[in-house]
Amino acid sequence: EVQLVESGGGLVQPGGSLRLDCAASGFTFSSYAMGWVRQTPGKGLEWVSAINSGGASTMYVDSVKGRFTISRDNVKNTLYLRMNSLKFEDTAVYYCAKDPNPWDYRNYAKLPAGYLEVRGQGTLVTVSS
Repeated sequence: EVQLVESGGGLVQPGGSLRLDCAASGFTFSSYAMGWVRQTPGKGLEWVSAINSGGASTMYVDSVKGRFTISRDNVKNTLYLRMNSLKFEDTAVYYCAKDPNPWDYRNYAKLPAGYLEVRGQGTLVTVSS
């Protein structure tokens, strides 16, 4: 059974930083592109970032470029999202997600946010002063 367990969320002031972790199990992690999506009551589900299976290629939604960094450790089966210079509008529940197909790496910005498969409970990030 595919499991994705997110952690690292919390309350942070504007301009602060957080690192989100996602522990993956139940599938061959190193064969799949992975990503992060976030959900807010007002905007619904939004794709944030993705990384290919080997970790060499990354992509981001325009609103987080230069502030967020996605990375992965294929030995530890863990996905990361380093978030710097956090803004009020980054407040959301963040979910780790996997591509439905091994070895695929698509232009996720052009696909529905639900294309990547969410299999965890998410972690809440609240940016507030």
